[in-house]
Amino acid sequence: MLCLFSAGCTGTQATEPKKEIRIGYVTWDCAIASSNVMKLVFEEAGYDVELIAVDAGPLFQALASGSVDFTTTGWLPHTHEHYWEQYGDRIDYVKENIPGAARIGLVVPTYVTIDSIEEMNGVADQFGGRIVGIEPGAGIMTRTEQAIDEYGLNYELVASSSAGMAAELSSSIEREKWVVVTGWSPHWKFGRYDLKFLDDPKGVYGGAEDIVTLARQGLATDDPEAYAILTRFEWTGEDIATVMTDIADGMSEEEAAQKWIDANRDKVDAWLGYA
Repeated sequence: MLCLFSAGCTGTQATEPKKEIRIGYVTWDCAIASSNVMKLVFEEAGYDVELIAVDAGPLFQALASGSVDFTTTGWLPHTHEHYWEQYGDRIDYVKENIPGAARIGLVVPTYVTIDSIEEMNGVADQFGGRIVGIEPGAGIMTRTEQAIDEYGLNYELVASSSAGMAAELSSSIEREKWVVVTGWSPHWKFGRYDLKFLDDPKGVYGGAEDIVTLARQGLATDDPEAYAILTRFEWTGEDIATVMTDIADGMSEEEAAQKWIDANRDKVDAWLGYA
């Protein structure tokens, strides 16, 4: 009986712990696109992946506390400057995944006949005295509040959502109505509509900035495999715009992400360390 018991024990093997990763993101179109691409990439590497959607402030707080493992869409040095000042000493700046290609500011259709924020007060009635914004607390909303003060604009900043802003922009363009929105690039709207950023001579919105991968401190030690993928992750504004456009055209987030991965196998293999 002892032999049988021993034989039974030798057949029992300890199971490997599951690899898990938590991706935090703000529900901007670019963040939805890149987070879903990275979700599929990490699943291919054998991870159980949890996507966690939060506002910008709670995202940086979660990275600082270790509640999420990483995000692919920190916008620095301008858009998320306030959050970086508050939490940056407790967050790992991994690398720029889209270097120098990002921009924020006030965006209008090209048929609008002004070109600068300084001209906005002279045409406030044509804009209805409104700037259409996104979620309260977003970095671009803070910058727009500063712009209203700096330029002395007689406008109301109307909080909405990323989707709400895009919907109002679309309906206004269909009627050739004047509209000004808080905008950023890369974003699918620049591929679909003729748009322009208003000049910002006071530099309230900053210049070109990077889209950055940020991780919780300790991830490099706790999970070198995951961290190595993040250090290799880099793509272009055109790449992310392709995914965003497919989602905006009605494709599911995961389907759009998989379509891009299938079309860019060499790049994804390099992220995974296969190439």
